[in-house]
Amino acid sequence: MNQLVKIILFLFIAHCSMLTATAQAPGKPYNENQDVRADLKKAKEQAMKENKHILIQFGGNWCPWCMKFHALVTGLPKLDSLMKKNYVYLLVNVPHEKLKRDNDLFREFGYPNRFGFPVFVILDKNGNRLNTQDSDAFEHSDPRVKGYDTTKVARFLTMWTPETLNPATYKAATR
Repeated sequence: MNQLVKIILFLFIAHCSMLTATAQAPGKPYNENQDVRADLKKAKEQAMKENKHILIQFGGNWCPWCMKFHALVTGLPKLDSLMKKNYVYLLVNVPHEKLKRDNDLFREFGYPNRFGFPVFVILDKNGNRLNTQDSDAFEHSDPRVKGYDTTKVARFLTMWTPETLNPATYKAATR
């Protein structure tokens, strides 16, 4: 087997392995029978214990862009490690019939549903809202590419980490 064929074969196997790693596990990532309040409480407890922020992704299994984002941040090692290091990741299921409806949860978080889905709310470890982000900002600039730009997603995740928002980080850097 010549060198070129070996390289092509290696790249093909690596590509197939990557597709397998990023493929959705059987089932749906959003829990359609979710107790959101209980899950939020658990997320706050974990964030406090681990000194992380909480990244809430509002959406549903009915939303292809929600599914794409979840697959990206859990399937791409660079993004997965950023998420695991800095955030408690909470998928909040929004049933199709509640998309625009005024409810207590949307009110509590400043009506993130106004942006469409998925929409992201970042809370600090105490549950205080730090940011609400529309997912359109992460879409690829090239209209031929139907998906998220990993560089934009990584930048977003990096800009809202506990370390990035810690004033001591900047005091130490200016000395």
